[in-house]
Amino acid sequence: MDWGFYAMVRKKIKKEFWGYFFIAPFLVVFLLFEIYPYIASFYLSLFDYGLGKKHWIGLQNYIHLFSDSVFLKSLFNTFAFVIGAVPITVIFSLFVANAVIRRSAKVISFFRASFYLPIVASQVILSITWLWIYNPVNGVANYVLSLVGVEPVMWLSNPSYALSSLILVVITWSVGQPIILYLAAMGGIPKTYYEAASIDGANSWRKFWHITLPLLKPTTLYVVITSTIAAFQTFVVVQLLTAGGPNYGTSTILYLLYETAFMYGKLGLASAMGVILAAFISVIAILQFKFFKSDFEY
Repeated sequence: MDWGFYAMVRKKIKKEFWGYFFIAPFLVVFLLFEIYPYIASFYLSLFDYGLGKKHWIGLQNYIHLFSDSVFLKSLFNTFAFVIGAVPITVIFSLFVANAVIRRSAKVISFFRASFYLPIVASQVILSITWLWIYNPVNGVANYVLSLVGVEPVMWLSNPSYALSSLILVVITWSVGQPIILYLAAMGGIPKTYYEAASIDGANSWRKFWHITLPLLKPTTLYVVITSTIAAFQTFVVVQLLTAGGPNYGTSTILYLLYETAFMYGKLGLASAMGVILAAFISVIAILQFKFFKSDFEY
């Protein structure tokens, strides 16, 4: 037996024991409510599992999904929500925060409250509000268009507009928290950096590009990852506004998972969808960590 290796391991455990002790409660919760459900879902995805039946079928659920046009369409729509909502959320939040950071405290508080209000409200309430806005007969959206002589638009039943209309709804309730985070992060950047840049003759754009933006990388990483996860999990707005229609044109993986599990009772197939969704989120989050890795300290 290698007593030297044993002594080294024992010394390392003794040295780091209290660190692991203090993170143990969170670690137990994480394993119980995050890792275990994922493993259980993967296990169930290997079965033809429903009410009163459970038959081993291996990877047939996955093979079926990637040959199913409805699932592929829902997968495309899910990525459309991510690609459409996340960049706009980040850019718009960054723009608003940068525009108001040098204003008075009252102006900053006003913008914080205005954009954060949708986060406090329920997504169900916000979705119902947007359902009224998009109403083709007496909705606000078509009323505004009528003022400039544009014909009414079927926002939620026209395949050309339905998906983009839902993406707009998601954006409106996603920008509140990023704006708050960016304002806090910008307030923590030392003013001496900007003063030194001014002495060197840098204009506002160069200060933003070479000072503000690099130092906001940790905040941007958090905003991008949380916004991406939220976009991948889009469900409420789809269920209440379009129910996945027209012709699955706005269906997402999460909405299709809900339909498959609770309307058709195909729990094994729904579990496979959940595993695929979690895999996509994990891979994209890892790539985002690598891309937004920052070496700046301040």
